[in-house]
Amino acid sequence: MSERKTSCPDRLCTLRARLESENLTCILQKGDNVLTSTQTGIRPLLEWIDEKQDTRDGAAADKIVGKAAALLYVFMGVRAVYAEVLSASGLRTLQAHGIRAEYGTLTDYIVNRAGTGMCPMEETVQTVSDPAEALAALRATAARLRAASAQKTAMDTAVFSS
Repeated sequence: MSERKTSCPDRLCTLRARLESENLTCILQKGDNVLTSTQTGIRPLLEWIDEKQDTRDGAAADKIVGKAAALLYVFMGVRAVYAEVLSASGLRTLQAHGIRAEYGTLTDYIVNRAGTGMCPMEETVQTVSDPAEALAALRATAARLRAASAQKTAMDTAVFSS
């Protein structure tokens, strides 16, 4: 991982400060409209997309941005992103789409929650470059992971109630 000082003399700096001071995982602003979340992963981005929030030309600050989140920010039309942790493929994706990117730490890839390998969302979009295609693939992966988690919870409950 490499660390880099960020130069955020504008709205991105304000969003970054709120991200840290309010213990948020993600904050996005377009004009007077401010969206905040404490949910992990790409969940807030997927929800804002589903809610058809007007994010075009907005700015965002996020705890962790990999290629999956970067492609969603491209889909959302965001113009600037600060990430506390940004993956190299996330940076390349943002830059390729003309999105200003600032970060605290640059890493090779985003790790899964267990710390045993790559984040499943990152794996999902490794070979994807189209934001709409990424959105569909990420929704499918999120649904698959939710189903697997629900099944594990049901099995754990059955074992403990026996």
